Amino acid sequence: MRILVFQHVDCEHPGSLRQFLADDGIEWDAVYLHRGDKIPSFDGYDALWVMGGPMDVWDIEENPWLVAEKAAIKHWVADLGKPYLGLCLGHQLLADALGGTCGPQKTPEIGVLEIQLTEQGKADRLFLGTAHRQKCLQWHSVRVAQAPENAVILAKSDVCSIQAMRIGTNAWSMQYHVEIEPDTVDNWGAIPAYAQALENTLGHGALVRLKHDTDKSMTQCLSCAKLIYTNFMQTMDG
Repeated sequence: MRILVFQHVDCEHPGSLRQFLADDGIEWDAVYLHRGDKIPSFDGYDALWVMGGPMDVWDIEENPWLVAEKAAIKHWVADLGKPYLGLCLGHQLLADALGGTCGPQKTPEIGVLEIQLTEQGKADRLFLGTAHRQKCLQWHSVRVAQAPENAVILAKSDVCSIQAMRIGTNAWSMQYHVEIEPDTVDNWGAIPAYAQALENTLGHGALVRLKHDTDKSMTQCLSCAKLIYTNFMQTMDG
């Protein structure tokens, strides 16, 4: 088994999921789109993971590779019907690529916040064994405003109605970050755009407070990530 990963900034990688892949002996290749990497042939890849990033789905002038990326996502999910996992920007790109829409999040969600599984989410294979209410790291000011026509909404929060969704039987995506690990907040806080959004939303000293909150929730976050990873891998077995 081999996984293809689309990255949009160096520090937004599969995070804690990397260790699970290593434990299972599963190889993965990162495509650094922001560095100018070209999307390779899909031959030989069993799943596509699309990570987060500081750009928005409509920022095609500054990041023209977004056009090819969205076309590749659509081909992978809709034409090939192969397994997909999208996180944060990867969630928004899935929606945009398949006919949904994204727009500004009226109240940016940044912090360790609660999401709630919908009734469909409680029954979905990806969330098997996870809590119906989960604390997770949010860091976004854009949301999926309208899901693609055939999407099933799996999770929501008080201010964002599409926190997770499934397309067909092969593609899942989440607005929040299940992949966090102990150094995630420090690494992301070093990106000026992220740090500014954090200060704008939560005020001076927000990075220190967010680091404290994630450290408190880390055990639960890692446990949830392991369950979601395991469930995703099991969906690939049919």
